Amino acid sequence: MSSDAREWVWEHSSSRGTARLVLLSIADRVADEQCIAWASLASLAERANASRSTVREALDRLLDSGELEQLDDFQGPQRSTVYRLPLAAEAVAEAMTQQETDGASAPTDDASASPALRISALRRYGIRPREVPDAPTTGRNPARPETGPSRRKPAPRRTEIRHSDVPGTGPQNRSEPKVNRRYSSSSAAVTSASEWQVDPATHAWAQQQGHLARLGEDGLRAADAKWRAHRADFKPRPAGAWAADWRSWIAREHAPDRPNLYALPGKGGSGPAGGMTRAEAHTAALLAAIDEPTGTE
Repeated sequence: MSSDAREWVWEHSSSRGTARLVLLSIADRVADEQCIAWASLASLAERANASRSTVREALDRLLDSGELEQLDDFQGPQRSTVYRLPLAAEAVAEAMTQQETDGASAPTDDASASPALRISALRRYGIRPREVPDAPTTGRNPARPETGPSRRKPAPRRTEIRHSDVPGTGPQNRSEPKVNRRYSSSSAAVTSASEWQVDPATHAWAQQQGHLARLGEDGLRAADAKWRAHRADFKPRPAGAWAADWRSWIAREHAPDRPNLYALPGKGGSGPAGGMTRAEAHTAALLAAIDEPTGTE
């Protein structure tokens, strides 16, 4: 019967754009002449190749037009939403009546009306009545006592959760971030080099790698002060980035009694000791660095 429902959408539906694709997707799942099918918002969005918000708006337009009903008293597999194409169901019922009478008589009013739902048939397709506590009937549609009320025209938007399979809050997709990454909580953790403090894990690393024994407490503090002076003008970074940079600096720092590759800013203008030129002093420092143990041997 899905072919009859699709045919009705192609020939008689006034829907356009995404709404038409959504209605065709639901019609494609119709199993019998009742023109009822279940579908989740995610599956409709995938079939229509549209975002969930766009599919929600398309469903709203279809519900308002009367070409689609949402049966709140029923649910499909995994609590998916159950829909009905009432106008298509009326057309199918009229066509079946004409076939039975072989066109001998005009269709009656009962034949043109949307027939009552057969719950026993719906169960075969995984559609069951929603399990809710007993409540007084609203009487919105007394002509169909077997099924209870159906939603032709829903309540105003943003007053309730329309689709039972979609949460009211949070991102539509779990892969989507809740906020822009640029302004997320991770960006609040950045700090400057002067404000960053050596954490216990970084200090334990210096001790395990032998840098604390090689430099000593005073040498380690002096190396830390030089690192902060050299990084004073750097842009703020996360604590993990500062820790990695600090470890790299300490691993290359010389013991206090050895020539140092680093110098505090503003003190490179004094001439090298011993009458050496600047190039000779740099060469001597590099040669000393080659012989310096790093604590990882």
